[in-house]
Amino acid sequence: MIAVVSALGMAAVLGGCGSTGSSDVTLRLVAADYGDSAANSSKKYWDNLVDDYESQHPGVKIDVSVYSWNDVDRKVKDMVDAGHAPDLAQIGAYADYAAAGKLYQASELLSIRTQADFLSQLSDAGEWQHTQYGIPFAASTRVLFYNKTLFAKAGITPPTTWDELAADAAALKDKGVKYPYALPLGPEEAQAETMQWLLSGTDAESGGSGYTDDVGTYHINSQQNVNTFTWLKDDLVGKGLTGPDAPGKFNRADAFTAFADGQVGMLNGHPALIQQATKKGVKFGMVPTPGRTGTSRASMGVSDWMMAFKQNGHAEQIGDFLNFVYAEKNVLAFSREYGLLPVTSSASNVMSASDAAPDQALHPFLDQLPTSELYPVGKTSWAAVSAAVKKGIGQAVAPGGSPSTILTRLQATATTADSNDAS
Repeated sequence: MIAVVSALGMAAVLGGCGSTGSSDVTLRLVAADYGDSAANSSKKYWDNLVDDYESQHPGVKIDVSVYSWNDVDRKVKDMVDAGHAPDLAQIGAYADYAAAGKLYQASELLSIRTQADFLSQLSDAGEWQHTQYGIPFAASTRVLFYNKTLFAKAGITPPTTWDELAADAAALKDKGVKYPYALPLGPEEAQAETMQWLLSGTDAESGGSGYTDDVGTYHINSQQNVNTFTWLKDDLVGKGLTGPDAPGKFNRADAFTAFADGQVGMLNGHPALIQQATKKGVKFGMVPTPGRTGTSRASMGVSDWMMAFKQNGHAEQIGDFLNFVYAEKNVLAFSREYGLLPVTSSASNVMSASDAAPDQALHPFLDQLPTSELYPVGKTSWAAVSAAVKKGIGQAVAPGGSPSTILTRLQATATTADSNDAS
């Protein structure tokens, strides 16, 4: 939660409680597309929200451009580099812009009520140098998906520990399942699968959050992390329990498609897999990710970010619009449309209490959110570290590979990137 509001922030809050008090202002928003077709493009969501807002604020226009996730971060970077930053951007990362002094602080824009409503771990993850610049927009967590039909044929139950997971995978392999446990460590999203395993191998006593320790220093090659990847290499990959594809060349999208085709026994998945598997008629269940000796102490959380650029001014109008964007009904509308988790406590509470089918399907993910751990997105070095993990982590479980060597190499990359950013 934000405890201190700057004087400028208070002025913006007071001005943003009702009319903006000014006219003929156009705010430009660049947003990511969460849809998979024109029919459910995020443009449709933003058009409806903007129409609603503008009807109540005739002096303010919101010009929204929606781009695919393949393009949106680059589009915003190009705009900023050309000296034409948008007023608002809803994209994947904020830290570089915060470090360059280009963003408003959240407290300069949002009402105290809006700030206090964000889930605390998401607000914390939006901080660069202990000040919040990144405003969470959408969230997800990971759970273990399992194929109920394949589990029934193998006579097994969902695992709660690594040993049980390995035993279940062996039973599935004996029944001819192609991918007993799908381990996507390919370049598409290896940083996610990696972090989930690092979290599941970290006990509560030792602390740390996967890639970093409790004070935010990278500890990728910690002994616990080395032990985790040694177990993966020896007890899953080495025993042929992850399928015919080399994990380092196996991507998340391929794993999800294989699960939807009934070829996967278990895998870590996020909410989008629900719809994908349901469309193909797969009967599946979801349980918390197994840990070394019991349920993992934390799930991996992911958040996308809203941020406001200072270049054009308009702090008052931006703040007023964002307070509207984060109203409970609007957060719920977006989350339900795209199968994502609300980033505010009020909307999360409504969804958790709902028995409606779309909301109920997300309950396992909501249950994980309060204790979830996010990537170290507040570090400007994270982009370089994430890219290095995507490129190299698969070698840690390859035949002849050394988890200690690969993780130490990644640690060196992280230390150098952190050092360069600090200087």
